[in-house]
Amino acid sequence: METSAARTAQAVIVAIDGPSGTGKSSTSKAVAAQLGLSYLDTGAQYRAITWWMVNNGIDISDPTAIAAVAAKPEIVSGTDPSAPTITVDGTDVSGPIRTQEVTSKVSAVSAVPEVRARITELQRSVAAAAERGIVVEGRDIGTTVLPDADLKIFLTASPEARAARRSGELRGADLHTTREALLKRDAADSSRKTSPLAKADDAVEVDTSDLTLQQVIECVVTLVEEKRAAK
Repeated sequence: METSAARTAQAVIVAIDGPSGTGKSSTSKAVAAQLGLSYLDTGAQYRAITWWMVNNGIDISDPTAIAAVAAKPEIVSGTDPSAPTITVDGTDVSGPIRTQEVTSKVSAVSAVPEVRARITELQRSVAAAAERGIVVEGRDIGTTVLPDADLKIFLTASPEARAARRSGELRGADLHTTREALLKRDAADSSRKTSPLAKADDAVEVDTSDLTLQQVIECVVTLVEEKRAAK
């Protein structure tokens, strides 16, 4: 990854990976805000391109059809951790990309190599432009997107803890159904041929099952500050 010439000496690139429901988004945004770093939700980018595919009538079951149009939508991510944004062709899709329809299709779209290549290039360009450093969250950041990140963290949690958190976010969704959906997503993300969900060999693993969000944030902030001090 190319480094911005204007990047400050204390700038740090932090990759936070892990499956859904481990607290990645909440932790990443809070850590970035507390330390004055930019923030990038890479999952939102995959959701955005999935939304575009659905909105334009692309057959999600046809990888060839998806690949043929992967370069068409213009996706722009705002990196302010206090107010992250995502637009597609100038349209704010922050809400639409969180619908169940998009959620149910994002694994299929994100598994297409042409989609991953397109979004990975976009993610690297955003990270390279972050002068003060950035927290990038996703599923393949430490392994594929930013393998030279200054700090790699892999968040984990038990299926039960993850399901409880996600059902709370979805305002009372059935716990068993949510757990099964998470495990299905895990299987799809971990088994795809291109950039599967995986822990980087040099990543610090943090199990969030029995930790409060604040405890997870404090743990990650400490890790980042230690890395900054060592630069």
